[in-house]
Amino acid sequence: MALSGTGLAAPPKNAIDTAVTLFRDAGHQLADPPILQPANVFIDLTGEDIRRRLYLTSGANGTDLCLRPDFTIPVCRAHLESGAARLPAAYFYHGPVFRQRAEGLGEIPQIGAESLGRADRDVADADMLALSVQALDAFGAQAAQIRTGDESLFVAVLDGLGLPAVWRRRLRDLFGEPEKLAKAIARMAGNTADDDRDIRLGFLSALDGADPADARAAVEDLLSIAGISAVGGRSAGEIAERFLEQAALAKGSSGSVAAAETLSAYLSITAPADQAGAAVATFAKQNGLDLSAPLAAYTARLSAMRDRGLDVGAITFDAGFGRRLDYYTGFIFEIYGPAGAKGGQLVGGGRYDRLLNLLGAKADIPAIGFSIWLDRVAAATGARA
Repeated sequence: MALSGTGLAAPPKNAIDTAVTLFRDAGHQLADPPILQPANVFIDLTGEDIRRRLYLTSGANGTDLCLRPDFTIPVCRAHLESGAARLPAAYFYHGPVFRQRAEGLGEIPQIGAESLGRADRDVADADMLALSVQALDAFGAQAAQIRTGDESLFVAVLDGLGLPAVWRRRLRDLFGEPEKLAKAIARMAGNTADDDRDIRLGFLSALDGADPADARAAVEDLLSIAGISAVGGRSAGEIAERFLEQAALAKGSSGSVAAAETLSAYLSITAPADQAGAAVATFAKQNGLDLSAPLAAYTARLSAMRDRGLDVGAITFDAGFGRRLDYYTGFIFEIYGPAGAKGGQLVGGGRYDRLLNLLGAKADIPAIGFSIWLDRVAAATGARA
């Protein structure tokens, strides 16, 4: 399957067939969700910033549609819409996704797998990482660098610092965007110039400490006087809530120096996976934090990785590695070829225990998956059209 305009080809069909057999042998069944998907689902779950990368259209009834930008959400939607959506369930897929990007084609061939409903989370994490490495082997691509992270450890650190709820939420929302997170931590410690030290800061200060219902009503009244009923899809009430949150953030933007230093120290931890657990445990002891639960899960996952033949000493754990998607909840990973970041990640994967609930399931369902970027695999292996 030639990739027009690049001179590159997707991996040969026999490699695809080998990978498909590998997935089937691991208990995954083929999922083939429609290319056209409801756009609001992706915008609601992945944020407004994805809108500029979507290929948007509309149905005859005016419904906003898009070409699928990934497989994970469509596969999970299809699972929930199935009348026999039993758990656990395992799927694989193969086909194009569509994202507007500055360089390269917007049509991107991918293959990958999803595992839903397994209660043995740590073993499932190891299984899916090992499966992704085996799939790369099928394409003749070398998994030269594997980087892992764990949002559950980051959240446990946040919870142990005694920060106001609004700051915990703000910092968690920024996990996965290192520069923005660093700026927020610096602001929390009062170490940066605050661009809001103008009339807006005075307004926020006036809101802080007021009765929430009265403050919300005041903001809604101001918006009404200005003739504003909605901004960016947010109602007046939602805008008022945002102002109240900003007021709380403004109040809490100083006096948290120790917490900021502790959090920065945690985010700087990078080590081989077989050494990272000890490094995080030492950090926790030095700072009086109880990270026993997520560390136990980390240890169990590491043991399962060893059992599956993975060289954990060659895998990197990066405490600051996260994904800026609300539904990711724990272990994440990415795999690079010999070219490293310059060649782009060959595989991206992670745990998303909140996603199916956000899509309509009645409870959180444990889930983990990964996608392989076949155009990058083709480039890494020198495939030519």
